Amino acid sequence: MDYFLELFLGGLTRGSIYALIALGYTMVYGIIELINFAHGEIYMIGAFTGLIVAGVLTVMGLNSVAILLLASVAAVIYSSAYGFTMEKVAYKPLRHAPRLSALIGAIGMSLFLQNYVLLAQTSDFLPFPSLIPEFEFMDPYAHIIGSAEVVILITTAVVMVLLTLLIKFSKIGKAMRATAQDRKMAMLVGVNVDQVISMTFIIGSGTAAIGGVLIASHIGMINFYIGFIAGIKAFTAAVLGGIGSIPGAVLGSFVLGWTESFATGYVSSDYEDVFAFALLVLILIFRPAGILGKVSAQKV
Repeated sequence: MDYFLELFLGGLTRGSIYALIALGYTMVYGIIELINFAHGEIYMIGAFTGLIVAGVLTVMGLNSVAILLLASVAAVIYSSAYGFTMEKVAYKPLRHAPRLSALIGAIGMSLFLQNYVLLAQTSDFLPFPSLIPEFEFMDPYAHIIGSAEVVILITTAVVMVLLTLLIKFSKIGKAMRATAQDRKMAMLVGVNVDQVISMTFIIGSGTAAIGGVLIASHIGMINFYIGFIAGIKAFTAAVLGGIGSIPGAVLGSFVLGWTESFATGYVSSDYEDVFAFALLVLILIFRPAGILGKVSAQKV
């Protein structure tokens, strides 16, 4: 029973990280129907930013909790700036171009950011300091779940609640929903669509950066390529739940996390990715819109 619970909580932790990244995919798609394949690289840039800031703060003698908080804030700000710039430079000029052009542009931006970090940093794996403290009250449960996993789960839950409140009750959230439903009509009633799209990229990039710092601190190392794998998995989770649906992105992330965790625990870690993408194929065959997605007519 303990082993099952360990796998369940491990899958929940994986799903939480995927959810933080998948939110960016699904929000951008919901607003402008673009698959931002460079989103995984924003996650990677957030992790590198956290590493650099953590190194500076460690030299200054700050404790691990303060370093984690400040590194996370710096990563969110820096990654959000990247997301904003990326939308203005690479995506806005292609907003009215054929979808294939925008898709190729997104893939090109992903490759550009990968190679930019490769040249600016290194191709080697870099050690990331363990910034999440061990809580004494967790000692009796350490064989099932660690303090790092608890922090990741709580952080993800808080981010989800805040994002839900933002979208449901704030002015910019209402503008996002209006733009997602009908961009032209939203413009006619006075919604600043350009501002809404930029804010969507900023928020999505910020949540991905939080995931980058937390998972890097938990795993203990990073390199320029971590964003590609994490991005593909998060995209898979968004499609599983229903691309464009925020609850769907969260649900799809947890389903994917549990699938990988139980496949690794009961079958073999060699087949982790096989089970994840086999699940995606099955969902696309039997429910193409995803678990919570709705089949709708193509927008023109």
